[in-house]
Amino acid sequence: MHTVLILLLSAFTSLLVGFVWYNPKVFGTIWMRESGVSEEKIKGGNMALTMLMAFIYAFFISFMLQYLVIHQTGATSATVNIAGIDPSVLKNYMDAYGTTYRTFRHGAIHGFMAGLFFALPVIGVGALFERRSWKYTLIAGGYWLVTCLLMGGIICQWM
Repeated sequence: MHTVLILLLSAFTSLLVGFVWYNPKVFGTIWMRESGVSEEKIKGGNMALTMLMAFIYAFFISFMLQYLVIHQTGATSATVNIAGIDPSVLKNYMDAYGTTYRTFRHGAIHGFMAGLFFALPVIGVGALFERRSWKYTLIAGGYWLVTCLLMGGIICQWM
């Protein structure tokens, strides 16, 4: 249960960052212009459904980030229930390194790397084929860079 709550908190962070990042006083006005979205189009949509789906997608991202920011998760998945692996291997590893690198800073670094080397290129490739501007790419990609940084920090610190 603890893990799910941390992942939900991490996912909620994406909405908080979005409220700030896409505010008209920050990048919202530029993003609307660069993406071709008008206020009327935004107001005409089902905002509750949009926020719910954004939260669900962010939860999916949080779920995968835990495997990138917590090294012990990888060790567990590499040794549990594999024929021929002595269970003491994982126990010895966890006894020695169980809380190593379990800080907000460490998770934030790995989250930043996930944002820079995964999210930004995904946004960038889509933007290239959609003929979007570099401003759009930097705003949308920058949002995910900051969001993954915070999500990674939260997951690594408290999970």
